[in-house]
Amino acid sequence: MDKRQGRQTDQSATFHSYPYRIVMMKARIILASLLLAGLNSLAQKSPVTLWLTNADKSAMFQQQKQTLKFELKDANDHPSITVDDGTTYQPIDGFGFALTGGSAMHIIRMSKPARAALLKELFAYDDNNIGVSYLRLSIGASDLNEKVFSYDDMPAGETDPKLAHFDLGPDKADVIPVLKEILAINPKIKILGSPWSAPAWMKTNGDTRGGALKPEYYQAYADYLVKYIKAYKTLGITIDAITVQNEPLNPKNNPSMMMQAHEQADFIKNNLGPAFQSAGIKSRIILYDHNCDRPDYADSILTDKAAAKYVDGSGFHLYGGKIEVMTDLHNKYPEKNLYFTEQMVIEKDGSPSTKVADPVRRLFIGATRNWSRNVLEWNLAADINNQPHTDRGGCPMCQGTVTIDKDSYTRNIAYYAMAHASKFVRPGSMRIASNNIDNLPNVAFITPQGKKVLIVTNSGKTEQNFNIYSKGKMVTTQLKAGAVGTYTWQ
Repeated sequence: MDKRQGRQTDQSATFHSYPYRIVMMKARIILASLLLAGLNSLAQKSPVTLWLTNADKSAMFQQQKQTLKFELKDANDHPSITVDDGTTYQPIDGFGFALTGGSAMHIIRMSKPARAALLKELFAYDDNNIGVSYLRLSIGASDLNEKVFSYDDMPAGETDPKLAHFDLGPDKADVIPVLKEILAINPKIKILGSPWSAPAWMKTNGDTRGGALKPEYYQAYADYLVKYIKAYKTLGITIDAITVQNEPLNPKNNPSMMMQAHEQADFIKNNLGPAFQSAGIKSRIILYDHNCDRPDYADSILTDKAAAKYVDGSGFHLYGGKIEVMTDLHNKYPEKNLYFTEQMVIEKDGSPSTKVADPVRRLFIGATRNWSRNVLEWNLAADINNQPHTDRGGCPMCQGTVTIDKDSYTRNIAYYAMAHASKFVRPGSMRIASNNIDNLPNVAFITPQGKKVLIVTNSGKTEQNFNIYSKGKMVTTQLKAGAVGTYTWQ
């Protein structure tokens, strides 16, 4: 027993000997090296996928084969974009186009296989499909229809305040069947309705163009919009939201209707809001729906508490003004949402280069960095002559996102700008923090599945190398001048 105890004492003494300490120190160094290598290996298991569009068209929304991986490595002299998913901003409802009557007319005339292929490419998001998740409809005709109509047109001198003649009419021939095929691909797509004009008999000038809504028909028009939402609902189509009036300060389109801010406030609080409430309509009410040069329009209505209680938020276009006014409005009314509801994006056909970085920077980065929950381009489809459009105020220069020629179609600049956001930033994503750099405008998101998405444009005149930082790891990449890159990683 004593001998065994003695041997145990002798062994324990060696644990604190000098050679043993050297061995343990080396073991700790090896262990630390292995741990660092393991962390670096783990970092490299999060590859970065890049989808690229180059200004010289050498890549047009193409996934790159090069392998980009986040690594734990020393800093360099390149500018750096730091993505921080610990800081979140607004949720994203989706990205998409206006499905005008003219767009639907071209699409429905395609053969069934050709139409199915086009709609799958636009509205599915697997493979190379671009995953459009939001649509804007005109309530009645827009200026990109073949002809002007409302859902309750009456002969000159006649009125219909009880809306006995209400009918969806021309929508049944094209918009509705196309929508049903889209919903079969994406049943959760969000739909925004926007009226260009009330029926002419409700207006001060009795015309489809210009004029204003007569006060005695405020309630009839509110009931008209309720009927529209209910009629679409019976067809299995949910109108998620409506704007009260497309471009209420523009009387030049055909159709169009003027609606001053005080008139819209009165209409919302006394007629439209109560009508929705009484009918159990859950569709959101979005005010304004015009350019960023008149934020006072939305401001004055949101200040009116009796009107604001029915309002979900405000919609903006960018044919005038600065996109930053959306942030000003958010800061004043943080409980109200913001939407980017229209912008035409066109480019000359056959150009050897594309300026796709411009709409991505101005709209998809600009609007979302200024609190917009969506971005909608104008419009989905036209033919090679930018037809159809109405007379006396239709748009002869409005290029489609795709140009349709019978059963074939050409993708235009609006398509590529849209794809960089719509495919990856799925509904329910959140905008997250990223620092903006002068020549590298960018915006970042996190998807419901936890994937990070960073959209970057190179607005400089030369190729730019830069770093992306995320959770202490770094990847170095580059974009040519005028290029757009969408980077995604888990």
